[in-house]
Amino acid sequence: MRMLVTGASGLLGLNLCLMSAGQHELTGLVNRRNLQDAPFTTLQGDLLADGAAAKLLDQVEPEVLIHCAAMADVDSCERDPLTAQAINAQVPAHLAELCARRNIRMVHISTDAVFDGQRGSYTEEDQPNPLSVYGRTKLEGEQGVLAANPRALVLRVNFYGYSLSGRRSLAEFFLNNLIAGQPLKGFTDVHFCPLYVADLVDVIFASLASGLEGLYHAVSPECLSKYDFGRRIADKFGLDGNLIQPVSVNDGNLLAKRSPNLTLRVGKLQQAGVDLPGQAEGLEHFHRHFRHGFPELVKSYAS
Repeated sequence: MRMLVTGASGLLGLNLCLMSAGQHELTGLVNRRNLQDAPFTTLQGDLLADGAAAKLLDQVEPEVLIHCAAMADVDSCERDPLTAQAINAQVPAHLAELCARRNIRMVHISTDAVFDGQRGSYTEEDQPNPLSVYGRTKLEGEQGVLAANPRALVLRVNFYGYSLSGRRSLAEFFLNNLIAGQPLKGFTDVHFCPLYVADLVDVIFASLASGLEGLYHAVSPECLSKYDFGRRIADKFGLDGNLIQPVSVNDGNLLAKRSPNLTLRVGKLQQAGVDLPGQAEGLEHFHRHFRHGFPELVKSYAS
């Protein structure tokens, strides 16, 4: 399959490309962060540039576009809402329109942060109410994608894993500090359903293989607090979980509002035959990759 992956130097994009480069004819698009000696074709470009998206699709001629690129730093979006709007809302809608015109299958990656988190256990039919600029622009992005291309697949996700910088995911934050013996904080009043990124990649390809279209929640069926997530990482790696101080998100000194309960229901995706691992299985994969040197491999592609 000829595939184009945007955001190929980001956490999801890079892991997806590394896992699937051997099985597919794959091109990864990067923007500011180039890759060194990557085992797949890379192109550098700015999707905000006039005509860049159409030129890219005409050059690569993909059968599938997996759009991972986003402005994903929640507080950065709060500081620069115009750029967040352009990257998270306008670009995916434009790509969806181009893909529909060219008969290219599109997967768009959205977020659980489209909900306000006041009650949790959200289904795909529940009305979103984002609290942050990030959540609002990502919601506009998924709406724009499906309006322009109803056959596109939109996945709301929350994931963790090993990144180019080693500092992009909550799991890396916990692991790095625990290994260093540094005290840190974990929020007891923020709940979520994270998937290990390699498991999310499997979910994406299983969804493609099943020909799924429309909106799906693609998170773990098992949810927990961010504090408990940190403690499970400590236990899995044999580290001192007492270094993690249980605190409220109100003590986190964060710019953007965080939704307290982002537990999502995944029955729609499960009923479509897609397997979604629980927390123990995901952390086992995370730990196994650590033991096999995967974090160092990922960092080695930093240019």
